[in-house]
Amino acid sequence: MSDHQRIANIFLEERAVVRRSAQVEHERKVAIYDILEENTFAPTGGLEGPYNLHISIEENRLNFDIRDEAGGPLAEFTLPISSFRSIIKDYFVICDSYFKAIKTAAPSQIEAIDMGRRGLHNEGAELLSERLSGKVDVDLDTARRLFTLICVLHVRG
Repeated sequence: MSDHQRIANIFLEERAVVRRSAQVEHERKVAIYDILEENTFAPTGGLEGPYNLHISIEENRLNFDIRDEAGGPLAEFTLPISSFRSIIKDYFVICDSYFKAIKTAAPSQIEAIDMGRRGLHNEGAELLSERLSGKVDVDLDTARRLFTLICVLHVRG
């Protein structure tokens, strides 16, 4: 992939101001930072990048609005959020268990929960990659970070 097939800026579009926990806000910041540092993002159709990516959830649809660096529209598509609901719910449950465990559990228990958390995260990233197929090519790390941001958009305060 060329240096132009990447996300230059990423924006989470939210209709309401959402107050998130410190852990969720940290995950959001890290995911955005990591995406901007290194990613592979190549929309089909030979669109010239780098890209500004706007992600939102509206009416049970996950919206991807791809723009050029000046903000001009390049492509837009939606995915049904229903295909992600179950894995996002499971991911939230295991993350909650993980954050509770790091306060009191034995290292072996924390490690086991973390392995499950990572496995679900990878599963979500793979599902996202499958759903993006034919629209955008992404590498696994980019898909993982985008899945994190989709989860962040699901947090309702």
